[in-house]
Order: sequence, then C-alpha cells, then structure tokens
Amino acid sequence: MSTVTSPTEAEQIERANASGKTPVVFIHGLWLLPSSWDRWAQVFEEAGYTALTPGWPDDPETVAEAKAHPEVFAGKTVGQVADHFSDVIGQLEKKPAVMGHSFGGLLTQIVAGRGLSAASVAIDPAPFRGVLPLPISALRVATAVLHNPLNWNRAVPLTYDQFRYGFANAVSEDEAKELYESFSVPTSGAPLFQAATANLNPWTEAKVDTKNAKRGPLLITSGTKDHTVPPAIAKASYKKQQKNEGVTEFVSFPNRGHALVIDNGWRDVANTALAFVQRFVK
Repeated sequence: MSTVTSPTEAEQIERANASGKTPVVFIHGLWLLPSSWDRWAQVFEEAGYTALTPGWPDDPETVAEAKAHPEVFAGKTVGQVADHFSDVIGQLEKKPAVMGHSFGGLLTQIVAGRGLSAASVAIDPAPFRGVLPLPISALRVATAVLHNPLNWNRAVPLTYDQFRYGFANAVSEDEAKELYESFSVPTSGAPLFQAATANLNPWTEAKVDTKNAKRGPLLITSGTKDHTVPPAIAKASYKKQQKNEGVTEFVSFPNRGHALVIDNGWRDVANTALAFVQRFVK
C-alpha cells in the first residue's frame, strides 16, 4: 500500500498553499471516491476557500478504473487512512476546515481530535469506540462485508440492491440506479470490522479523542432515513462530542438517506456545512 502523497494530492496542496486562502479538506467514506465531492468543492471555492479532495491511499482516479481494479482498495485500515489525511493536512500552511461523510465523518473526527482542524463537519459519521447504538438497519448494511471474515483483507463491492438499501433508499428508483452507476465503487472491508469491534477492543484504531481542547468547532449531521448510519448512531456521537469544551452542534436532515452528499438534495447539505464553516473560519 502506498503511504506517500499522490501526484494529484501534491498538486492540490501546492495550489492551496499558493492561494493564501483557507483550505477545506474533504474526506470520502466507504464505496465512494474523492470525485463524489467535486460539486461540493466548487461551492466552497466560490465562497472563497480552496478545496482539496484527497483520496484514501491508492484510490483510483475514476469510477471505471476502480471497478476494473478493485484489488487496490483491499487492506486499508482506519488508522492508516487517518494517518494519510493527517500527513496531507500537515503539508498545508494554514489549518484547514475538514469535512467527511460516513467513514469520512469518523476520519474527520479523528483528525479534529488530533488538533488538526480549524472547524469540522461530520456528515452521518460512522461510529467510534464508545458509541453504543447498533440499529438493525446498520447491521444489515454492514453484513455486506461482515458476513465473511476473509473480507477483512478484501475489496468488497455493493450490489445494486445493497446500494439501494444502504445509500439510496430515500430517492427514486431511477436516481438510485444513476447514483449506483456514477459513484459506487468497491471498498476496503477492514474499516467495517474495526467499527464493529471497536467497543470490544481497547486498542482499536476506530477511536476519537473527544476531549482535546484543540479539537475546534464541530458539526455532526444526520439524515432521518439513513439506513447505514441511522440517527441513533449520529446522535450518540454528538453526545460524546458534547463533552468537548469547543462548539458542538447537531443538524438533522428530514427524509434524507446515506446518499445525501451525492443525491439531488446535496446542495442543501453543502450549504449547511458551508454556513457552519463560515462562522469560524474565513
């Protein structure tokens, strides 16, 4: 597995540092690529920030390439990916705002807990150690990976039916099919095993320093129809983060599923995230 900054990431870092503007780092979750943030990046650029969309280590550039070579995703762990994003952020001359979706939301909180973020937005974030709710719908989605222990070291795709249930349950059938074809890629199985066992493993990498005074302001969001990260999980994460002395807020998006960052209502979520960042980072 590559642990170095990719040429695309190096270019984004150089551009951000040369701009003099505050960077915003976007972190994608499982079954998606950095390109899932392209429209968000444009919104933040137009608002005066400079956007970076780093990948997980070895991420392909395109969905087509990802589907043709799924093996590149295998074996990525939460700790390895968190360290990669920390390294990217460490090369920025200004402390960035950071936001992530799903496991990207967990990674966002890990990065913020390391004191690396000026403001953070965790969108329907995957759970970390200490977050106890485990709704049936979340188990059903995770079973796509967890049903076979060998998937720890594999890249695992979602079938359309699995994607429809886990991501696109709150949109039309036609939109669900379009989202599946346009965005869904295989993913590393390891993070789901790590999240599933986090409360049993004191040494888990799926943990967040919620008490670090340098965490900065944090917004956690939840889609009320999210099957992958149901509201109970997001709210439990929020309650854990409320113990931090920094600003911690929660926003609920009615009738939205896990695809809320890429579906037809993505702009509402992006505007909410932008408004939060603008309150704290210029």
